[in-house]
Amino acid sequence: MSVESSEHALSAEAGEDQDSVAATADSGKGTTASRLEEEGDVAADYLEELLDIADIDGDIDIEVRNGRTYISIVAEEESAGLESLVGPDGEVLEALQELTRLSVLSATENRSRLVLDINGYRKERAGHLQKIAEDAVASVKETGDAVALAPMSAYERKIVHDAVADLGFVSESEGEGAGRHIVVSAD
Repeated sequence: MSVESSEHALSAEAGEDQDSVAATADSGKGTTASRLEEEGDVAADYLEELLDIADIDGDIDIEVRNGRTYISIVAEEESAGLESLVGPDGEVLEALQELTRLSVLSATENRSRLVLDINGYRKERAGHLQKIAEDAVASVKETGDAVALAPMSAYERKIVHDAVADLGFVSESEGEGAGRHIVVSAD
């Protein structure tokens, strides 16, 4: 396994909403590049150990951009082992991301907002979420009625909020916990 680290100042990738922005306040400490690099290194070590224990092949890439650490695990060939780390509807990936964040918290005493991706699942899912947003907007245009979407994570809600806004419509998060969802409307 290899671990690569790079720093980029790219345009914002989806993943920030009011829920996660509030989490960055973490006792008034600013997010510094060195802290994010340390976060990436701790996360990569944790994930590398997990892959070794599970006997799954994968390369770990670390990227720091826009105040967030992005960790990707990829395989050169199709790997059923990595696919099992994504799970149905990304459920295992979400759980693994939370465990990785806890590992970083334990090692650094700082809350992490890192984003974990495995085999490009999040990129593929972003395309699907874009289509969901477009379909919801089309329905609102056709009927004039607001459309409630299925519950999704904060990361996914941010992608949909941005897509809906780009289409000139309004979206709002409603509900709590695992039931938090988006409602799309014309105003």
